[in-house]
Amino acid sequence: MPGISARGLSHEGRRQLAVNLTRVLALYRSILDAYIIEFFTDNLWDTLPCSWQEALDGLNPPQLATMLESHKVFPGLGLYRSVWPLTLLALKSTACALAFTRTPGFQTPSEFLENPSQSSRLTAPFRKHVRPKKQHEIRRLGELVKKLSDFTGCTQVVDVGSGQGHLSRFMALGLGLMVKSIEGDQRLVERAQRLDQELLQALEKEEKRNPQVVQTNPRHSPHHVVRWVDPTALCEELLLPLENPCQGRARLLLTGLHACGDLSVALLRHFSCCPEVVALASVGCCYMKLSDPGGYPLSQWVAGLPGYELPYRLREGACHALEEYAERLQKAGPGLRTHCYRAALETVIRRARPDLRRPGVQGIPRVHELKIEEYVQRGLQRVGLDPQLPLNLDALQAHQAQENRVVAFFSLALLLAPLVETLILLDRLLYLQEQGFHAELLPIFSPELSPRNLVLVATKMPLGQALSILETEDS
Repeated sequence: MPGISARGLSHEGRRQLAVNLTRVLALYRSILDAYIIEFFTDNLWDTLPCSWQEALDGLNPPQLATMLESHKVFPGLGLYRSVWPLTLLALKSTACALAFTRTPGFQTPSEFLENPSQSSRLTAPFRKHVRPKKQHEIRRLGELVKKLSDFTGCTQVVDVGSGQGHLSRFMALGLGLMVKSIEGDQRLVERAQRLDQELLQALEKEEKRNPQVVQTNPRHSPHHVVRWVDPTALCEELLLPLENPCQGRARLLLTGLHACGDLSVALLRHFSCCPEVVALASVGCCYMKLSDPGGYPLSQWVAGLPGYELPYRLREGACHALEEYAERLQKAGPGLRTHCYRAALETVIRRARPDLRRPGVQGIPRVHELKIEEYVQRGLQRVGLDPQLPLNLDALQAHQAQENRVVAFFSLALLLAPLVETLILLDRLLYLQEQGFHAELLPIFSPELSPRNLVLVATKMPLGQALSILETEDS
């Protein structure tokens, strides 16, 4: 979706954006606070203004898709059944205008045109065991880290929360960087080390088959360390160099691909507190796992604004994939009824157990093939209630008749969700700027492939023209 670029904002402009965001989020807090599974129990439709109800009622899913992605053209939609009220149009315009853009600056053909499971921009050894989404992510972030490392003169990259080491392997064995990988799960580290060896063997075989291909980068496997990084304390292991630098102290670049919750905050704090850390490239995710307080807000500016609070529900909503849901709306498939079915199930649960609210329901397969009463029976069993409880079929069918209303309400909440993510990331930018550092936010991944696609880039020297180089797609 379109939006505002952090690059185009001065420090004062970023502060004003934070002010605007807190005001808008406070205005629409009732929508953001709502749980869609309580659509019927809390009568969420009637919390909307009557003029909104009239405009949204009866819209089909493809028409709702245009609300989420108004910059796209969906053919054959026809006209809306009524004129939208100005307040609803203002919501749509504001949501687009105040959110950070997630559209990358590069315009190149898709790397998955020839094969949807294999990136044409990675060689076969680097694609093995890696899903398409991750292929795209490690290539884009790895190339950005390489450019940032060259620009800042880093001697070592530290990949924090490295998981199975896909990003670390690409940076080390594909781009020639010295990489330390830090991961708290011993099993993932052991898996990463096995994959390192497998990749090395594959690369050696490839060289033997193609002796004319000259290896231009030095080949060093990532150095894996098992260590949990405490977001409230500095991690000495993270700062230790792999080898003594030739001149002076080590210069470290910290990176994290979808560093979960407080882990992304830990990267910011290590960057700001440790002189040997000279650069940062962090893509965050799982905002609902941020400590409260501690993980947000970080900047003094945002902490001083009225209405800055972002409770769990808002942060969880910010993790939804707007583009993916808009595509589902455009296709108008039967899978859209899941929210309606789950909301109907909640009414039955509340009647049977008033004290049981929003229990987790393990995934019920092939929901779109089930009648609503069949879904409810399976859901009751999954939450430990008698699946043979007597059901009011008329009431369930009345709920099912409101499926489009449920979808419309969820679409409204999803429209506002990027504003929450924008405020969280804007707070991080301001936190770094308050300490005199240089920080920018760039859309790095295709949002259709990777919804959390904004990378926070920070250095202790002016970025200047380097920003244009970082944003450029390698040929």
